[in-house]
Amino acid sequence: MLKKKKIADFGQLLIPLVALAILIIFNLFRDLSFFSIGMKVNNSGNIVLTGNLISIIDSASELAIIAMGMTLVTAACGGQDISVGAVGAISGAVFVKVLQGMGNITVGTVILAFLLCCLATICFKLFNGTLVAVFKIQPMIATLILYSCGRSIAYWINGDATPQLNSPVISSLGMTIPGIPVPTPIFAVLFVGLLLFLAFKFTSLSLYTQSVGINKGAARLNGINPTLIQLLSFVLLGVCVAVAGVIGVCRLGQLNHKTLLVDIEMDAILAVAIGGNNLGGGKFKLSGSILGAYIIQMLTTTLYAMKVAPVNIKAYKAIVIIIIVVAGSPVVKSKVTALVNKIRTERRASTIQKGVS
Repeated sequence: MLKKKKIADFGQLLIPLVALAILIIFNLFRDLSFFSIGMKVNNSGNIVLTGNLISIIDSASELAIIAMGMTLVTAACGGQDISVGAVGAISGAVFVKVLQGMGNITVGTVILAFLLCCLATICFKLFNGTLVAVFKIQPMIATLILYSCGRSIAYWINGDATPQLNSPVISSLGMTIPGIPVPTPIFAVLFVGLLLFLAFKFTSLSLYTQSVGINKGAARLNGINPTLIQLLSFVLLGVCVAVAGVIGVCRLGQLNHKTLLVDIEMDAILAVAIGGNNLGGGKFKLSGSILGAYIIQMLTTTLYAMKVAPVNIKAYKAIVIIIIVVAGSPVVKSKVTALVNKIRTERRASTIQKGVS
């Protein structure tokens, strides 16, 4: 039974692993220096790691974090939240507003500002969750409200200004901590991933989420509260959005509600799909979504390295992503499985025939 589960898990990760392997092989033939990693001294005088691989892992941090939360909402609700970018702008606005109100930016004030922006983000996500879990509105329609007005709310919080956050603490959170050459956002991804891993390991959250996504009626008969699980998935997504929003603000050292996490909702949904997760809900794998986020960023970096004009990047990404998503679709998977089973049956019959003769 355990062996079958491992095979199924590997099968779910097959598409993202193949996609990643193709990108790696393509870049190996295109330019071997694409994978070179070096060290340099940044503007602050700290030694940091450099190279395309470091840039990919670092730049995909916000996407990977949001993709983890999006995976849970998708699994529990059978739909996607398209307001994560707009709510991320709200979280950034709250974070900056709190820091400005406190004056001095210290580790303590940053922690307090993050907790308050996290609370605000959870409230907005609970609004979405209530529409989905209580009023039974389709997730994409329910989240369209904040998708449309979220950045306007961020504007109301901070106005049309782009407040600057000139502080070593902010710089350390957005770039690197002095003495540690690895970009700080990478540690944020590891931290969020570890928390979710521990939550799944020591609670039944993963099982309950999948059960609700597969069949809410059956889950209810087994003592699971589908409404609570769906609301909890939105709460966890809210935490992920808050973390991503704060990272986005700290990277630039300022708030721009118009560009912060813009269009990230589409990439997050694609990361979930590329990761082999069912967009209709049910079984999920966080590692697949994280891989999907890095694949999207690696594809973007590869296109930039090939001198593709920024205006054409989305078109090339769309073509590649369509191929990946279609290759991982249930129809293609069933056809491939049927073909593999047919080949195995023919080989088995051939072996038996040879043994008889």
